[in-house]
Amino acid sequence: MILDRIIRDSGSILVKGDGKMEITAICNDSRKVTPGSVFIAVKGYASDGHEYISTAIGKGACAIVYEDQESAERQVAAAGKEVAMIKAESSRHALAIMAANFYDNPSEKLTLVGITGTNGKTTTVTLLHRLFTAMGYSCGLLSTIANYVGTKGTEAVNTTSDPLTINSLLSEMVDAGCGYCFMEVSSIGVEQERIAGLRFKAGIFSNLTHDHLDYHKTFAEYLRCKKMFFDTLPADAAAITNIDDRNGLVMLQNTKARAVTYSLRSIADHTCRVLEQSFEGMLLRIDGTEAWSALIGNHNAYNLLAIYTTAVELGADPEEVLVAMSALKPAPGRLENIRGPKDISVVIDYAHTPDALENVLKTLREIARDRELICLFGCGGDRDRTKRPEMGAIAQKLADRIIVTSDNSRTEKTSDIMADIKAGMDLNGRSRSLFIEDREEAIRTAVMIAGPGATILLAGKGHETYQITGGEKKHFDEKEIVEEIFRTMEK
Repeated sequence: MILDRIIRDSGSILVKGDGKMEITAICNDSRKVTPGSVFIAVKGYASDGHEYISTAIGKGACAIVYEDQESAERQVAAAGKEVAMIKAESSRHALAIMAANFYDNPSEKLTLVGITGTNGKTTTVTLLHRLFTAMGYSCGLLSTIANYVGTKGTEAVNTTSDPLTINSLLSEMVDAGCGYCFMEVSSIGVEQERIAGLRFKAGIFSNLTHDHLDYHKTFAEYLRCKKMFFDTLPADAAAITNIDDRNGLVMLQNTKARAVTYSLRSIADHTCRVLEQSFEGMLLRIDGTEAWSALIGNHNAYNLLAIYTTAVELGADPEEVLVAMSALKPAPGRLENIRGPKDISVVIDYAHTPDALENVLKTLREIARDRELICLFGCGGDRDRTKRPEMGAIAQKLADRIIVTSDNSRTEKTSDIMADIKAGMDLNGRSRSLFIEDREEAIRTAVMIAGPGATILLAGKGHETYQITGGEKKHFDEKEIVEEIFRTMEK
């Protein structure tokens, strides 16, 4: 593809060079540059891409995109080779638009649906992918857990991938005949313009609670970044929002898209009521029609209503949607129930925010009723510290026994994180708590102290099969650990 076409609408100006030259690739990582590439120098949070311009040229880059002209000219001079030079108002924005252009704007060739919010994003996009697949459509998925092109999956790295990865995968989906793609949209991804240049047919808002304040610093900024997604939706898209969340209607302010609301508690375009629930599933009434689901919990009722609303608003038959929904299974690590000896239930869930932990514990308390409820959890290191005591207080309020342990401590001391959690408990809560740094030991302890019929919640890891401690990533699969413990108990 020629250079002029790639930089079109990117807010960039060709300062020097031939706009008709053929470009073979675009990169923002100098290590991945190949001959004939455009190298985009992005000022990152850990490093500045301008410092790697000469390296990129040495590896064959024939054009560079930059913000800092002085730095770029110095690096080009050091490389001692003539290249095309493109001045960008924002390299980050230019990267997203150029990635879309390079892959021939694949988001315009399928129905792209994005969901943003604090909780429920992974479950919702996963269920949408499964729902539309069950209804006979070939679909793509971009999620925290995995990326799928049809039925072919690869492990995901970020909630919202970089623009090159997104557009490359969307292009693969188009080539594979996918008609739909369902995508998680994080606040950080929006703020860093990873979704610029993508054309969404629908945007979904789930809820907004404390998270990522280590990055955004304030809740207002976190909200602003979520809302930016809806502000950029085109007029022919649907803006689908949960109006039971106090920020639900905020998302609709200034959006050009068609407003669609859903609710479990209020009058809305689409409504749902939970009629019955157990560990096996729940009976729902959606838009006046009863339907069964294998998922449990009010938060999953919201997720199911979100996918129903999205499918119907995209033109699917409501009855067909409800039939297909009834066969859906939970996403991995989302209220995943493992039954063991002594009628013990171990529930694995990704809940890692105060709101998510409260939702899951309330669900389990309602289902377990008078049975013992043990809550095992930790908090991630190098992340929002303000939520740690909140989660300690929530666990104390809703669980009979608490085990505070490690999550992904990263570069923080696990003991310091646990102390932050402990600070949210009073003497009563602390007296019912154990503090065990080693998470596997903590899980084994939880099962050992559990009485017959007890429910044990393992919160925070969910689908993750690793643990990060001191910057080192090690294999850690809670499901494997629990199943091994149960096998030992049965012998």
